[in-house]
Amino acid sequence: MDNPIRFALAGCGRIGLRHASQMQKYGILAAVCDVDVTKATALAASSGAIAYDSLDALLEQEKDLNLVAICTPNGLHARHSIQALRAGIHVLCEKPMALSTQDCGEMIQQAEHANRRLFIVKQNRLNPPVAAVKKLIEEGKLGRIYTVQLNCFWNRDQEYYSSSDWKGTLALDGGTLYTQFSHFIDLLYWLVGDIREVHALAGNFEHQDTVEFEDSGVVILKFHNGALGTIHFTINAYHENMEGSLTLFGEKGTVKIGGQYLNTVDYQKIEGYTIPDVAPGNPANDYGKYRGSMSNHNLVYDNIVDVLRHNGSILTNCYEGLKTVEIIEKIYKSAVMAQPVYR
Repeated sequence: MDNPIRFALAGCGRIGLRHASQMQKYGILAAVCDVDVTKATALAASSGAIAYDSLDALLEQEKDLNLVAICTPNGLHARHSIQALRAGIHVLCEKPMALSTQDCGEMIQQAEHANRRLFIVKQNRLNPPVAAVKKLIEEGKLGRIYTVQLNCFWNRDQEYYSSSDWKGTLALDGGTLYTQFSHFIDLLYWLVGDIREVHALAGNFEHQDTVEFEDSGVVILKFHNGALGTIHFTINAYHENMEGSLTLFGEKGTVKIGGQYLNTVDYQKIEGYTIPDVAPGNPANDYGKYRGSMSNHNLVYDNIVDVLRHNGSILTNCYEGLKTVEIIEKIYKSAVMAQPVYR
């Protein structure tokens, strides 16, 4: 009988609490940390974990951990992941992997040096409609992909940013594509392939006082396989999330994954084939006033246990995490900020 996996959690915010609940199902939540020690103390009290005010302190005291989940602000993912890997502990890093490909590369190098696993959370791949379309593509039922359209229409209002000291900052948040839509960018890479050429326009229409980057953008893409694509993203959908959709046009069919969170098959017309009814999947992450991506963290932890206990394959490896960051970097380097002019 294997000993239970001993987990630690860095970052006790909303997404951290979701990880904590999974850790307690799959093993022991041994330690938690947060710079806001009240959050760490509250979680420790409810879970039986030991609370710390920093990852430094946690790693100094806890010597028998198997895995640390990094749920700190985006701009700290690289530093905290590398700290844990150097301590000889496997790491699960929330999205985005980091805010630069250079940081991603250093994380991968450290994981290889320490001979430890570096898992990256990409839970939208596990949405039943997305998994069904991935299988469709792998079996060649769409034939060659000609064009793809990605729509990301969500709402993040002023209160969302003013309630946090890091959201909306370039240093720790990084941009809308990192925090809100990196899962969507990952699916472009996973389903269609790597991207060769990018042209983008972006603007900040409603968040000039709270956000140091864009709140909307439009992007034209050319993939290495010759396919063309577009992205239209915004956090200005009026009052609530509207849509998260991906439409693929291929030589043998057209299919659209839609809903607010890529959770439904909205359209399909495929030569000699119909996607069967897919399971509804898990609900979206509910953060009170707003909602995030689909909550598939149970499946992420299923995979962690399979890898650590049974030598299984990682669902999303660190190189794929790097590719998402690389594509977002390309978009931002290409983007021309076009401020709106009203007459």
